[in-house]
Amino acid sequence: MVGFKPSDVPPPLGVKMASAGAAACIADIVTFPLDTAKVRLQIQGEKQAVEGIRYRGVFGTISTMVRTEGPRSLYNGLVAGLQRQLCFASIRIGLYDNVKNFYTGSKENPGVLIRILAGCTTGAMAVSFAQPTDVVKVRFQAQMNLNGVARRYNGTMQAYRQIFLNEGLRGLWKGTLPNITRNALVNCTELVTYDLIKEAILRHNLLTDNLPCHFVSAFGAGFVTTVIASPVDVVKTRYMNSPPGQYRSAINCAWTMLTKEGPTAFYKGFMPSFLRLGSWNVVMFVSFEQIKRAMMASRRMEAPN
Repeated sequence: MVGFKPSDVPPPLGVKMASAGAAACIADIVTFPLDTAKVRLQIQGEKQAVEGIRYRGVFGTISTMVRTEGPRSLYNGLVAGLQRQLCFASIRIGLYDNVKNFYTGSKENPGVLIRILAGCTTGAMAVSFAQPTDVVKVRFQAQMNLNGVARRYNGTMQAYRQIFLNEGLRGLWKGTLPNITRNALVNCTELVTYDLIKEAILRHNLLTDNLPCHFVSAFGAGFVTTVIASPVDVVKTRYMNSPPGQYRSAINCAWTMLTKEGPTAFYKGFMPSFLRLGSWNVVMFVSFEQIKRAMMASRRMEAPN
């Protein structure tokens, strides 16, 4: 057995939510440069590039950012990103099993449709609550740290305040509809695919319920999720990063992309999206399973005999 052993008792809701939030923060710290590269590639083409700077590919984007803006630019928006994961992942991942049990009446082996419904539900709930953190994160990742290039924001709290003063509450919840769509897709694909791959591996005795099993399941979930969610993710990023008046709605943003840049625009940043989602899923699910089991082991040790 690699890692902590599974608990004999199902973890309570508090343990699942805390484990999910902590695991997502670990995954964000590890993969944040890939996410920043993805955002830069996705918004490239919607406005004039800074003279002499054009991003090409994942590692080319990272290299260009380090060369022109310094290594710290790769972590623009990390504070808002961690705030987002603490709110977001604890709801969408931590509540998933409970919502699934609610829909099935706690029956074992729920069907795929029930799992999809549970994933969509917790994904939509999480976005509704954590959307302002996502808006700030995307805008920080999009802005350049260059001499002569005006910065929109200088700090996380200043960004929240400035967006509220200039754009109102609607600015903080800008892009909620495409983000709910995107995260309903991501959440149900990610969690359901992970669930199904893991169950298939265990059912056919290919691996035991340990780190290699979690790694394979998470990697597969990351690839499937990227293929399905990339178009919505690009629209979400561009719409949330846009200044007031650039797009009338998320649908208008998608139509503008299609007519001006063609259908391939919806898969801009696909490789960094896959590298990020694949690696993020691996780090998050492996950490989630281990933190959850460690917390349950700690509770057993603290429990009176």
